[in-house]
Amino acid sequence: MNSIDHKITNNETIVYHAQLHWAVFLGPILVMLVGGLAFRSQGYHAMALFAFGLVWGIFSYINYHRSAIGLTNNKIVINMGFPLIKSYDIPLREIIFIDYYQPSLGSMLNFGKIMIVSNKKKKCSFRLVSAPAEFVKEVHRQITAMSPSSTAEL
Repeated sequence: MNSIDHKITNNETIVYHAQLHWAVFLGPILVMLVGGLAFRSQGYHAMALFAFGLVWGIFSYINYHRSAIGLTNNKIVINMGFPLIKSYDIPLREIIFIDYYQPSLGSMLNFGKIMIVSNKKKKCSFRLVSAPAEFVKEVHRQITAMSPSSTAEL
């Protein structure tokens, strides 16, 4: 998680780590499988399909290991993508809306998409995040913990 450790200050602590799900490899594996099975009948076309799946798999592997999602007591720090790395630093006090979506397969394998809207009307969504419900629950917990007015009303 060294890609997000250098973005936190001295008074911040990392509360929760999230990562990409291994489902990022399902697409490349499926393409390589189809290319491999079709090799006898399609020849070079199947070999090209297999090579495409292999390159896609290599990019997915690098993306999987370089992506990091961290929740501190003050902000969300996200580094995702390869070869173009997208970096987000979203303070918790600026978050208006955060939610997750899990399709059927995502519910079975526990992955989904996280959607964040800040008060600057900036919308961010991150796909194939492992355990998105737990991450969103931890963000809500941190937002309520840092807001003294909500604890005084309870």
